[in-house]
Amino acid sequence: MMRIFRALSLFMLVVGVAMPAGAASFVDEAGRTITVARPFSRIISLYPAHTENLFSLGLDREIVGVSRNEDFPPAALAKPTFDYRGDAERILAVRPDLVLIRPMIERSHPQLVAKLKEAGITVVSLQPVSIDETYTYWRQLGLLTGKGAAAESMVKRCQEELLAIDRIVATIPEAQRQRVYFEAIHARMKTFAPASMAIFALTRAGGVNVASDAERVRETNIAAYGKERILAKAGSIDVFLAQSGPMNRVEVATIVNEPGFAAIKAVREGKVHLVDEELVARPTLRLVEGIRQLGRMLYPRHFKAGR
Repeated sequence: MMRIFRALSLFMLVVGVAMPAGAASFVDEAGRTITVARPFSRIISLYPAHTENLFSLGLDREIVGVSRNEDFPPAALAKPTFDYRGDAERILAVRPDLVLIRPMIERSHPQLVAKLKEAGITVVSLQPVSIDETYTYWRQLGLLTGKGAAAESMVKRCQEELLAIDRIVATIPEAQRQRVYFEAIHARMKTFAPASMAIFALTRAGGVNVASDAERVRETNIAAYGKERILAKAGSIDVFLAQSGPMNRVEVATIVNEPGFAAIKAVREGKVHLVDEELVARPTLRLVEGIRQLGRMLYPRHFKAGR
């Protein structure tokens, strides 16, 4: 219900319904009403996806700080870094007018949020979990930064790219669709929640999620599964995918040599692949690149290099 309200509030500001002159508002993930009277110009982003999207909107000098985990674009690596686990005074010293976080930070470090708000800094918590929410999220970033037109361009570009991918997938007969187990965290035998961005990427690439019965862990995109349930479907897993990155530092050999995994069809047939975490688990324009990468892994004849 909260997500529906947030989407409705953004729709209202776009069409100009019941908004005071000179200001627009939306509701963030923490339930805060964020009122934007003018674009924010000194921004600290504490989540790499926010940072990447800010650069995609055409910002640079307005970004006065980023998280310690930045990896894209290269320009982000030159920015001062901040740790939400550290001293709030370091952030306050930079005099930001906006700090962008995500729900995990809100839950784990409420004292940081409180100190920033006490100092008069606007704190916004955002993290979409679906493609429609991603479009809303880009528009919210555009509103916050005065880059509404650029946000609309991002939405249009993504929609066009997805339609092009859909045309490729449509040529693959249903009976030939690959059944896939998509690993999120190998050490804990966890997969992705059915409504997660990663599973959206998988299904948009034409894959069939064999773990569609996975149950979401709290409010995250991760789902518990376990080795027993994986092996129960061993014979029907055509391809075994695993995200690779900070959340899942794994190698193909680790998966192949996991006790019991020799029973998995994909392991026996050498169809175990790693995909960059940042391409399939973050709500950025590079999600399209991640979908195409998945497509090439699942259907190399259909998703040829460069398509």
